Amino acid sequence: MLSYQHIYHAGNLADVQKHSLLCWMLDYLTRKDKPMSYIETHAGRALYDLSSNEAAKTGEAEKGIELVLEDWFAPEHAYRRQLDLVKLKYGEASYAGSPLLAAGLLRPSDQITLCELHPREFIALRESLSDVSARIVKKDGLETALSLCPPTPRRGLLLIDPSYEVKSDYDAISKALPALHRKWNVGVIALWYPILKNNAQAAMVARLKAEITDAFLHEVRFPPARDGHKMIGSGMFIVNPPFGIEGEAKRLSQLYSTL
Repeated sequence: MLSYQHIYHAGNLADVQKHSLLCWMLDYLTRKDKPMSYIETHAGRALYDLSSNEAAKTGEAEKGIELVLEDWFAPEHAYRRQLDLVKLKYGEASYAGSPLLAAGLLRPSDQITLCELHPREFIALRESLSDVSARIVKKDGLETALSLCPPTPRRGLLLIDPSYEVKSDYDAISKALPALHRKWNVGVIALWYPILKNNAQAAMVARLKAEITDAFLHEVRFPPARDGHKMIGSGMFIVNPPFGIEGEAKRLSQLYSTL
């Protein structure tokens, strides 16, 4: 299935957790004067218009990034810095997805590979990053990551961020992530997943925790975006977590507890 389009959910509270931790990690990793690889398995279109009909239909950004940005993130925070730059370039209603956030934090010496299967999203992704030196492929993200790992440079970060619109995604990730870790044992591998009312994510998370016992797990809870919405939280499973991420995650947990 290729029906999922993130524009309906861009800037929601799950994005805030995922993107703020991603930016924190990239900001940390790029402090060292050594090139790195960045790989993303489910890139999306990279640039979103929060004033669009699609975003207005769900109202998730209004209850997410538009509600918390200024209070939760100081101007010097990597996430806030990138969002402010995107607004300056594209307009106040613009929101950066993970590829655009990463491109803003990475350096010319770093290698970027982005995967996106959805035809319209793939075209939009190429347009959004037309001025960025990145390899953008219309291929299955997990298969591409498995074929690339270990990448060159070996130092780097892999973001796995599927829509989970197909139930088999949970099983596929349960198998692929440990395999990726075995192939790229020094890479930071960050998996995002939704926390759902029916607990569909639980078996996947339990299996990953059993196989990779030293990974860092961060989960937050928040009110459903609207009546009937099934997502009540957001999780990040991070293999080889960068030093100090526990402090940023604790700060986020405290902020989410106030919602």
